[in-house]
Amino acid sequence: MVDATALYLIRHGQTEWSELGRHTGRTDVPLTAEGKRRARRAGRLLTALRGDAPPAMVLSSPRDRARRTAELAGLTVTEVTEDLAEWDYGDYEGLTTPQIRERVPGWTVWTHPCPGGETAAAIGSRAARVIERVYAALPSGDVILVGHGHFSRVLVAGWLGLPPTAGVHFGLEAAGVSVLGDERGVPQVRRLNVPAVES
Repeated sequence: MVDATALYLIRHGQTEWSELGRHTGRTDVPLTAEGKRRARRAGRLLTALRGDAPPAMVLSSPRDRARRTAELAGLTVTEVTEDLAEWDYGDYEGLTTPQIRERVPGWTVWTHPCPGGETAAAIGSRAARVIERVYAALPSGDVILVGHGHFSRVLVAGWLGLPPTAGVHFGLEAAGVSVLGDERGVPQVRRLNVPAVES
């Protein structure tokens, strides 16, 4: 990996479900008006952080909320890939954590299964595939990923060599920008969850 280049993560802008804390995996929920505003701000923030040099690669989740965020941020997506899709919550799709805990006390996505959905190990495998592609592209320039909260948290953990469940330690707000890189070959978090707000 080259120290001067970096991986930039953008979580999609706010949706009605994300604002309410509803688990949103497969369901395509549109951005709110505020989500659109923050997506545009995320684009300006990205330019302030990395300049305007063309990135080596821009990948997006196939969900409309991620692709629309990329568009509003002024990004030209190189490829849309299921590998960047959000955690598949299975039977818990659309439910909040308090609602799930009415059935399964103490439930979290990090410690309990999602019946009919994905496991943390499966998410970790997807993140590992993405990281491998990022490593291959970084010598040619920055890489930008536009995706989702839980998946991106697993990816940050994987970048640091931690297990998928360590993603619980990293918070990512809607339209927040994070920057991952390395220092002389040692993976590092350069910036985490920089908010897309007006300065």
